[in-house]
Amino acid sequence: MKLRKELWFGFSLMGLIVIAAIAMLVGAEKITNGHIGLLMLSLVVVAIMLGFPTAFTLMGMGMIFTWIAYEENTQKTLDLMVASAFKVMSNDVLISIPLFVFMGYLVERANLIEKLFKSLHLALVRLPGALAVATLVTCAVFATATGIVGAVVTLMGLLALPQMLRAGYDVRVSAGAITAGGCLGILIPPSVLLIVYGATAGVSVVQLYAGAFFPGLMLAGLYILYVIILAKFKPKLAPPLPEAERYVPLPPLLEKVAPSHGARVLPALLKALKGQRNAEVPTGYLLKQLGVVLLPLLLFVFVALWSYSSVTAPQVVEDYSELQTMGSNSFDEEEESASGLAEPPGADEEEQASAGGVQEPPGAEEEEAAEENASSIAEPAAAAEAAAPAEPEARTAPLGFWIGLGVGALALALYYALLSFTRFEVFKMLLTSFFPLLILILAVLGSIVMGLATPTEAAAVGALGGFLLALAYRQLTLQVVKESVFLTAKTSAMVCWLFVGSAIFSAAFALLGGQELVENWVMSMNLTKTQFLVLSQVIIFILGWPLEWTEIIVIFMPIFIPLLDNFGVDPLFFGLLVALNLQTAFLSPPVAMSAFYLKGVSPPHVTLNQIFAGMLPFMGIQVLAIILLYQFPAIGMWLPEVLYR
Repeated sequence: MKLRKELWFGFSLMGLIVIAAIAMLVGAEKITNGHIGLLMLSLVVVAIMLGFPTAFTLMGMGMIFTWIAYEENTQKTLDLMVASAFKVMSNDVLISIPLFVFMGYLVERANLIEKLFKSLHLALVRLPGALAVATLVTCAVFATATGIVGAVVTLMGLLALPQMLRAGYDVRVSAGAITAGGCLGILIPPSVLLIVYGATAGVSVVQLYAGAFFPGLMLAGLYILYVIILAKFKPKLAPPLPEAERYVPLPPLLEKVAPSHGARVLPALLKALKGQRNAEVPTGYLLKQLGVVLLPLLLFVFVALWSYSSVTAPQVVEDYSELQTMGSNSFDEEEESASGLAEPPGADEEEQASAGGVQEPPGAEEEEAAEENASSIAEPAAAAEAAAPAEPEARTAPLGFWIGLGVGALALALYYALLSFTRFEVFKMLLTSFFPLLILILAVLGSIVMGLATPTEAAAVGALGGFLLALAYRQLTLQVVKESVFLTAKTSAMVCWLFVGSAIFSAAFALLGGQELVENWVMSMNLTKTQFLVLSQVIIFILGWPLEWTEIIVIFMPIFIPLLDNFGVDPLFFGLLVALNLQTAFLSPPVAMSAFYLKGVSPPHVTLNQIFAGMLPFMGIQVLAIILLYQFPAIGMWLPEVLYR
């Protein structure tokens, strides 16, 4: 019965699209090629909803309607298809897609997610709704490292859902946290969606990555805040964990050193080094544990010294005074030659001879020449001394640096004051699960955002990092590499075929005049910038119900992008709004692929309707995030403007 309801919904939606297309053709005074282009667009959407492959549907419809537009000229149709495919596939940015996907599959197979979830769960155990919060944080970190929604949702469904259900969590809260957290990978860089949008809209992928960083963190933060508030006021939906779940066993050697699990680590280790306990525990083991304890202090000292040297380094001012404007001398000579005839040689001498003035005595000219020569020697030396650049002086550290240093030192002191043996074990678990992924993410994103590498080069670094992570965790086998390569080739081929199909479809749509018809229709509505943005985002939101984000990007973005100049909308800002909005493509029924991913690995008593119900609050949070980004564009535009403009 449920399947029938979904089928009825899908068929009803397709019927509305077909009826709207027929009404458009019937209501038009004269059917033009533009109306045929809109008919093509409607047929493509209906065909995709019926289950036809998106890429080949776009190519097939594009070729058929191009052939109609060219009045059944097969040669021109084939030429357009080849030119469109070549133009798309010669885009260098697309090389980064298989590399990022390969990195994601390798990280997924390194089995980091289980350790990451357990360590985050124990680290956040005192928060209300700790399991759901740990699930969202794990999804955010893992989605950033992989960018593969299906993999994250499936793995978290196998790992986190049974634990949350055993702890008494409501099914809807558990399902909503997993599905919403898993979708963060399509927004937080390195995101394949942003690469596809950048290639489609002609926007720098580097700037898109920088712009999407803070909106992605904002959305993840809003999810976590919602879960904490819900668990605080409705503890029955997300009950606190019992004490047995919070217990962390200590290693046998560390158990001999620790007076109790709640004792502070640093004093106990220092005391053990010079006390009687050292007889039972090797000194090397104690020094190793002490080194792990002091890692935050060493990192703080390194960052403080590096920051101090950066803010106090002398400011080098480049001198461009000796540079001349190109062509300035030739321009002056041309002006002189154009002003009139040049005087003949010897004219000056003749004028002086004809003048009735007193002539200089013999030898006076030689004396003047000698004096001029001496002055000409002295003047450059004096000028060189005056023009010699002064040694740049070191700057004093600003007040903000000292405030930040004081806050960091206070936080470090508080950390060591609260660092018990239990928390120390949790820190070591994070050190082997969370921080390797964090270093990989920072290496990839940092190199892109700081301009040290192009997205393609950074993707290659990420693929190497994923390879090394799998090797370090002893998961790098021939079978793992074969599976990762096969899945990468499969995903990359899908994306590339989508691009080819989109290029052919867009060329046919523009050739028929559909883009011009849409633009004239939108402009005739006399919309303001705000009204246009609201209309476009509502359309994308509705399209997210029956279509996936790939289909929305490759089909509808070429229609929206040419309209942006008319309303003064930055394509970068529009792309950030679209990336936030397209989260709904994975959370909105009836397609909602993340719901089906989770249903495939959940216990039998978890129904699809419960998963859909759990998604709805998180969809509302996504809409709130879009509103916040529109009201405060600096959330997404500040970092690109600081770094690149």
